[in-house]
Amino acid sequence: MSEPDGRGMDRGARWSALLDLLAQHGRLSVAQVVESLGVSEATVRRDFGDLAAQQLVTRTHGGVVASAVAYDLPARYKQAGSDSAKERVATFAADLVAEGSVVGFNGGTTTSATARRLAARSDLAASSRRPSITVVTNALNIATEMVLRPFIRCVSLGGVARPESYELSGPLASMVLGELWLDTVVLGVDAVSAAGGATCQHEGEAGINSIMVQRADRVIVVATGDKVGRRAFARICPSERIQVLVTDSSAPADALGDLRAAGVTVEVV
Repeated sequence: MSEPDGRGMDRGARWSALLDLLAQHGRLSVAQVVESLGVSEATVRRDFGDLAAQQLVTRTHGGVVASAVAYDLPARYKQAGSDSAKERVATFAADLVAEGSVVGFNGGTTTSATARRLAARSDLAASSRRPSITVVTNALNIATEMVLRPFIRCVSLGGVARPESYELSGPLASMVLGELWLDTVVLGVDAVSAAGGATCQHEGEAGINSIMVQRADRVIVVATGDKVGRRAFARICPSERIQVLVTDSSAPADALGDLRAAGVTVEVV
């Protein structure tokens, strides 16, 4: 596997690349990261300190070792860090979540990145309110990361885990969701369009995601441009149920126009 290059990355993308390196190696020195990412020693040491403060790594003499969340993630999550468009979408979407609210996340690389950026928000960490945010998720990897933050209350749904996505589905997850209300759901999709709505490839995941949408006051779809204007196998919700789509500039202009005409607020980052 090729090593990521950090030159030109913003902090969030650089952190994701660094965590990807940790997932590969388990332990990193300052010199390794300088060589792999092409950044200064001062930047690496600052990143190590910030990641340790987020409890994502443990500092050692001259380096860091991976915390539990950096191990054993499926490939679809490990590869998310190098996608700058995905990081831009995640950063913008994370800032849309209000302090004190209840936010739901389904599984996927973009929702995982959004949850990570939400957990890194300094205003939430510094808030006197405890918890300053409540996260409800059927994604095991998101729950594993969120539970480490003392300012986040994390509610993990029950159910049967799919090894391909770390998502929980089935009647247990449906039963728990039926008793909860969400202020916002951040929804990852395999495709989104005005005609097809939000869709994904697996019908079991679509069923749980659909209930999340039903229990939420606001639906924010996070999707890179390659997913816009397309349709996948199973529908999660119609486009009329989506309040906001956060995507990047590679999304087809005509598909974005159709979504805006359907009443969706489209944010291109």
